[in-house]
Amino acid sequence: MKIRKTGRQAEKVELMMTPMIDIVFQLLIFFIMTFKIVAPEGDFNVKMPLAAPSESATDVSQLPPLKVRLTAAAGGRIAGVYLGQSKMASFGELRERILEVVGRDTGPGSVAAETEVELDCDYNLDFQYVIDAVTAVSGEVTPEGQIVKLVEKIRFAPPRKP
Repeated sequence: MKIRKTGRQAEKVELMMTPMIDIVFQLLIFFIMTFKIVAPEGDFNVKMPLAAPSESATDVSQLPPLKVRLTAAAGGRIAGVYLGQSKMASFGELRERILEVVGRDTGPGSVAAETEVELDCDYNLDFQYVIDAVTAVSGEVTPEGQIVKLVEKIRFAPPRKP
């Protein structure tokens, strides 16, 4: 309430709250009713049919998983990284070999999307090496900041007891 002083007598100005509350509720109802939830943009796993069937192409879903073996030395340090029967010198070499197998095409229905990697780790291996292996097979971040995905399906073999 304000009291307005003019040359005549002081007069009270009443604020009418009921119409203000009505307008606020009408605006609230309007915004609630017109609000649309938008699905986040991202990768859509749409499998498109092939242009022409190929006789020499193998069915990717029938391929066995790539087996990555991590062996531990004393104290939980990494002793060896193996892809199948081949020993890798580092996790970078493992990433390069996975890239050779799955290729650069990473869209839905590609070899990278269908390939599965099985990690077989020693029981006493430090967790950081397991994370390094997951990072090596799942992808990398380029110096430009782009994410390059390699393999999305990763599973773990039952741990080996010492």
